[in-house]
Order: sequence, then C-alpha cells, then structure tokens
Amino acid sequence: MHLEYRHVDVFSRSAYGGNSLPVFLDSQGLTTKQMLSITKELRHFEAIFLEPQSEPGTVSARVFDLFQELRFAGHPLIGAAAALHDASSRDRECMWNFDLSATRVSVVTQRTASGYFGVLDQGAPENFGPISDGGWVAGAFSLEPEDICADLPMEVISTGLRYLIVPVIAGALQRARVAGDISSKLSGVNAEFAVLFEESSLEIRHWNNDGLLEDVATGSAAGTVGSYRLRHGLAQAGETFVLNQGRFVGRPSRLHVQPQGATSQVSNVRVGGDVTLVGRGVLELAP
Repeated sequence: MHLEYRHVDVFSRSAYGGNSLPVFLDSQGLTTKQMLSITKELRHFEAIFLEPQSEPGTVSARVFDLFQELRFAGHPLIGAAAALHDASSRDRECMWNFDLSATRVSVVTQRTASGYFGVLDQGAPENFGPISDGGWVAGAFSLEPEDICADLPMEVISTGLRYLIVPVIAGALQRARVAGDISSKLSGVNAEFAVLFEESSLEIRHWNNDGLLEDVATGSAAGTVGSYRLRHGLAQAGETFVLNQGRFVGRPSRLHVQPQGATSQVSNVRVGGDVTLVGRGVLELAP
C-alpha cells in the first residue's frame, strides 16, 4: 500500500496549535474497517478520507473518530478543504463540495499569509428545544447546580450532530470534568453529545461521552452554539463572533461563527477558521 496523507492544524494560524487532522486525499479501495484502524493508529481526534468524484470540486468524504464513523464533523471538512486547495495550486478563492453519508456541504477556502482560511456552510440548524429534566447535568460534569446558568436554558440543537448545549457561569469551565459515561443520559434527552458554553468568555469545552478525550476545537458544536446565541438574542444575525476552545489541553483555538436569520428562525450557520499545513506522510502497510 502507498497511501498518502496531509497533516494539517485547523482553527490555528500556527503549526502545532488548533485541532490536528490527517487528510487522505484519495482513499479509494479502503474499507470501513481499514479507515477506522488507520484513524486509531494515527491517534488524532478525527481523520477524514476523501474520494474524488467526476464533478469538479466535489469529493465524497468519510470522517472517523477513534471509536466510530461520524455523519458530520466541522474541523475535518475545513481541514480537508484547505488540503484540497493546496493540492490544486490555485491562488483564487475556491469552493469544495463534500458528499457525506446523508448530506452535501460546502466549504469556501482562500489563501492567507499563514496557510488557508476555510468557511463551512452548515446549513439550517434543527432545534429540538429545551430539556425538561436537567437535574443530572451539573453532576455529570463534576459541577454544582449553581454552576449552570439560571437565566439560559439547556437545549438540544443540531447542524448535523445533536448537541445538548449547557450554559455555565464564569469560571465553571475550568472546574468541569466528565464524571462518567454520559451516553445514556444524553440519549434520554435526544442528544448525541454535549458542549459546555460560557457566554461571558465565549468559550466552549467538549469531550467524548466517556470523558477520556477532550476535543481541541469542535466545529460541529460551534455551529449549534451559533444558532443558540442568535435564538436567545446573544448574537446578531449576519455578524461573525469568535468562539474559544482548547486552552485546557494546551492548544488554544479560534472558531469563527456566523449565524443568519432571526431569533424566531435561524436560517443558516457558517463556521470558519485558519488552517496550517504541517506536513505529509505515507502509509506503506495496509491494516
């Protein structure tokens, strides 16, 4: 096997910051089992596998974390778009279409002094409303009940993955830890994942549901937070704000979020960020 990949850092203007990612630009012939094995071998939070399509600027894409294939993800798509732009040697702005298992999304990329900047159009968010019983949430994150914001609701929103958004008071993020596997609790409120959100610092934290891994920069969660902030009058439609993530794992990241529409109906959310090209590699043995 001679399988090439690009190593990129997403949501960072400098190498060895942001969320790292291996991008396989041509993964034709790989099975699902092989893609998962490769993702586990490389030990990034996620990996993305592309197959070129006949339509110009269009690829099929499959994203894996260390446990499973994901229907959608933010930083892998933005990182992959930057790698595609670099491989194309184009100087002008480019748009890339990604065919995922259930949807097609687009990313617009442009060259910058440090690499690339990509903007992912996450489309119209789906709102599942506030949860009716959130008494378990504080303890699930090793927090006290008073650490949860009393004047903002906990609710479930999706721009591809369903996140329970948990607004917390200033200072609570640094104390937060996942106390045990929260998968069943999240399933009970129709969520797949959870993201802690601190409005005062515009900062988020997100872990795998078992708490063993903390994500550096979560583009899919940032999209849901963008919808949440517009819905609750915390953001202005069409204006971009920056979410911070990753400082607790030593890789500060900046996620640019632009919700569109109105408080009564969020029509679209775009999430963008810088991408730095770090290196390239070749896998010579098939799993």
